[in-house]
Amino acid sequence: MGSETHGGDERHAQEGNPAWDELKDDVTHLAQEARAQGRHFVDAAREQAADYAEERKDGIANSVSNLANTLREATQTFDDRPNIRAIVDSAAEGLDQLADAIQERQISEIVTSIEGVMRRHPVPVAALSIGLGFLAARFIKSTARDLRDSGAPSEHEKPGLRGKRIRRSKVYG
Repeated sequence: MGSETHGGDERHAQEGNPAWDELKDDVTHLAQEARAQGRHFVDAAREQAADYAEERKDGIANSVSNLANTLREATQTFDDRPNIRAIVDSAAEGLDQLADAIQERQISEIVTSIEGVMRRHPVPVAALSIGLGFLAARFIKSTARDLRDSGAPSEHEKPGLRGKRIRRSKVYG
């Protein structure tokens, strides 16, 4: 117990010490400066990302619009199937509306809108995310298979060993 009292006495003695007060002020100043630098860094990164997104916005809108036109062109052969054509045309119209919204709105508005939809409908967003992940995995797997089938040597084949079988023996000790 004596050491606890002694430690408390040291703190009280240091609080009146000008060197201790100066050290505390320096640490406080450094912490405030670090927070300000951190905020500045985050703000600069956010601004840079927003500028990049604004630059890319028109290209994205054009890509969405091109996808809508491609869908419409693909349904020209579906004259005998009006239900399918109506669904695809409706999807193409929705894509055109999305392209217009992308061009007319600021990126911050679009992000806020997307966040709102995600909060209001978390289950469909999760299902869509899983579906997109599954499609991406299938695409990557298919691409890898196509590369392998095109004659490019796999990681297991060495150029000089193609078609030759190598036996590995196990050594038991």
